[in-house]
Amino acid sequence: MKQKKTNAMRILDRQNIQYGVNRYKVSEEHMSGEDVAASVGVDIDLIYKTLVLENTNHDHFVFIIPVNDSLDMKSAAQVINEKKLHLMPLDDLKKVTGYVRGGCSPIGMKRLFPTIIDQQAVNLNEIYVSGGERGMQINIAVKDLIEATQAKVAPVVHP
Repeated sequence: MKQKKTNAMRILDRQNIQYGVNRYKVSEEHMSGEDVAASVGVDIDLIYKTLVLENTNHDHFVFIIPVNDSLDMKSAAQVINEKKLHLMPLDDLKKVTGYVRGGCSPIGMKRLFPTIIDQQAVNLNEIYVSGGERGMQINIAVKDLIEATQAKVAPVVHP
């Protein structure tokens, strides 16, 4: 059976970027990073989450950070020369990105937003990010993810 491609997969295919697809069973409840890592069968340090933030003008910014870390809002704002950032309201996520919570990929959003990957990622060969739907992770070389998202690398998590 041919697997359905997500927007993230189509973009990676167009850019000739190699990636792996890891599907897992999801429940209606929110899954923790530990749950996702166990479901995919990889070390939790390789699982990264995608956060979408906005400034007071409702401009959007994407941050890709380790799933077990939390974003340092002050550092995040400084990196993109903003005074203040806050998480985008969950109700706006699908409208702005085209993705749902738990399936928000940093690749293939409705627009290419300024994207920052936490600097820890550059110490890894590849990481796992959402593939664009709940229950799917894409493993991708960090350099390829940076290229696909035109990301900047900076320290943005709490030390």
